Amino acid sequence: MKYIDDRTAVAGLRVLEVGCGGGILTQSLAELGAVTTGIDVASGPLKVAQLHAIETQMGEKIRYIETTAESFAEVEPESFDVVAALEMLEHVPDYRSTVWALAKLTRPGGTVFLSTINRNAKAYVMAVLGAEYVLNLLPRGTHDYDKFIKPSELASAARDAGLLVKNISGYSYNPLTRGCKLVTSPSVNYLVYAQKP
Repeated sequence: MKYIDDRTAVAGLRVLEVGCGGGILTQSLAELGAVTTGIDVASGPLKVAQLHAIETQMGEKIRYIETTAESFAEVEPESFDVVAALEMLEHVPDYRSTVWALAKLTRPGGTVFLSTINRNAKAYVMAVLGAEYVLNLLPRGTHDYDKFIKPSELASAARDAGLLVKNISGYSYNPLTRGCKLVTSPSVNYLVYAQKP
C-alpha cells in the first residue's frame, strides 16, 4: 500500500483493486481517503470483504463486485484514477487480456500498479517449493510455474495496452515478520508502476 500511496496520493481519488479477495488493500486505501471499488471472480472472499467493511463502518465507502476485469472494463471504461492488480496476474487465464482491461479501466493520466512473480528457477524455489511445500504458507498447488511472468513480458504487455512503464521494483516477503520490503532485484516478486497517457 505504501508503494502505491508514495507514487500516487490516493486521498479523494477513485481507486479500483482487481482481484481484491478479502478486501485488505481495498479497505486500506479507503481508510486513506480513496473512493474504492474491489472486484474479484470469487464470491466467497468478496462476502468476507463486504462483512469486514460493514463491521468496520466502511461499508458505504467501498463497493465490491463479483466480475472479471475484462467484463468490468466494458461497463466502466476510463473510470478510475488508480487501478491495482496485485498478486493475481499469475492466476488468470491470459494476463495480457487482463492488462488491456486494466488500461481500459484507467482514466487518462491515471496510474496502474501490478505485482506478480518472475518466471525463473529462484522464483520457483521461493514461491512454489518454499512457500507451498516447506513453510506451508500457501496451499499446495496455489501457483503454476508456467503462469509466472518475466518483468520484460509484463512491461511489454503494459506498453502494448498503451501504458507507460515508470518503474519496476523487486520486493521480498519475510515470513517471520510477515512484512514486505522493496529490493533492487525483481528476481522473485516484483511491482510495476505504469501510467496511462
